Amino acid sequence: MKIVFGGAFNPVTNAHILVYEHITSKLGADEFIFLPVSNAYTKRELASNYHRVRMLELATKGLDNASISKIEIDDTDYLGTYQSLIRLCDNEDCVISFVIGADNLLRMDRWINIEGILSEFKIIVLGRNGIDIETIFNNNPLLKKYYKNFIIFKDFKIDISSTIFRETFDKTQVNEEVYQYILDNNLYRGEENV
Repeated sequence: MKIVFGGAFNPVTNAHILVYEHITSKLGADEFIFLPVSNAYTKRELASNYHRVRMLELATKGLDNASISKIEIDDTDYLGTYQSLIRLCDNEDCVISFVIGADNLLRMDRWINIEGILSEFKIIVLGRNGIDIETIFNNNPLLKKYYKNFIIFKDFKIDISSTIFRETFDKTQVNEEVYQYILDNNLYRGEENV
């Protein structure tokens, strides 16, 4: 099984690495793919694609079966998660599970080709911010329809996020090499080097 963990990784935090550790300890994986979204996806303030990939490389070196896919980074337009997952399937027997935080369930029905995602792939949901996952499923007919395709880990409770890091610049939230990279490249503190 391939496990795909998409996100902005703006920057990659210790929580992102804990996601890898939690899921691989529970499910194992032939391959764990970090999938950074391109700047084309959003208008939010993101560090450049280059810097976010470089920080991911620093944070993930030495992780067994981990890789970074740049398929979304290399796209000029954002094609959506479904297209990315299809492209990451390299054969007919490919089994992919896509990782999301429980907060994504709240707006998941607005994703591009969500029925394709929910019907063709497994979705790993990690508890986040005390969100009541069962209530979300009970109140959303589309998610409820595909409930069997979800793997839910309510026990994942980590209070680290990229947003908190950017607001606090708390170096305990990222690994030392990533923190030094952020300092060296003047990221998240005014003008950034692109």
